[in-house]
Amino acid sequence: MTEDARTRTLAERLDTVKHRISAASVAAGRDDQPKLIVVTKFHPADDVRRLVTLGVTDVGENRDQEAAAKSAELAGVDVRWHFIGQLQSNKAKSVVKYAASVQSIDRPQLVAALEKAIEREQDATGRSDLQCFIQVSLDSGAGGHRGGADPSDVEDIADRIQAAEGLGLAGIMAVAPLGADPERSFEKLAGISEALRAVHPAATGISAGMSQDLEAAVKFGATHLRIGSDILGSRPAVG
Repeated sequence: MTEDARTRTLAERLDTVKHRISAASVAAGRDDQPKLIVVTKFHPADDVRRLVTLGVTDVGENRDQEAAAKSAELAGVDVRWHFIGQLQSNKAKSVVKYAASVQSIDRPQLVAALEKAIEREQDATGRSDLQCFIQVSLDSGAGGHRGGADPSDVEDIADRIQAAEGLGLAGIMAVAPLGADPERSFEKLAGISEALRAVHPAATGISAGMSQDLEAAVKFGATHLRIGSDILGSRPAVG
């Protein structure tokens, strides 16, 4: 693919974000850097192709219909797909066909649906285990705006994932509540992660941080960052 104006724009934005991650890691005294997942929702498959040429290895989607179509179109492209949106149990069969991870598991019923779906998919294709992140609500009020399981339910969901064939317990995911201090939110998430690791030591993943709050996420131990608009720009106009 020849370089075009869009590729140059993506390259510049990607470079800026990588510098932010590096600076945040240094400021946090970290020797490691979180994995960057570029959130490509609403953007065309051609943008994923461009990102791969720029060295991106992981992309995130939050709608199964869109993700399934893009991953099918890009079947020959070496990129890992991560499902990060709210997932209905009846979409489990579709998601396991393309997703390396599901980062929005928030209830036991979804664990059961994914276990059943991954068993069938592994029998048919031999695919690897599905990595599972438990989405935790950090909202203080009931029925928080950003979704996720109550922190008190995390251990039970984790136990179910750990016991399920074909599912790997990767860790936890959260979105900072609207209007809340992201540092306080991600400090709380770090505590939830510590409690989970006491029971499941291998569940080290913390998927946290988006364009507006990645520095706070890095400070409090995020292992995965989900960055969309600061790399891809605003949602494309329809029509």
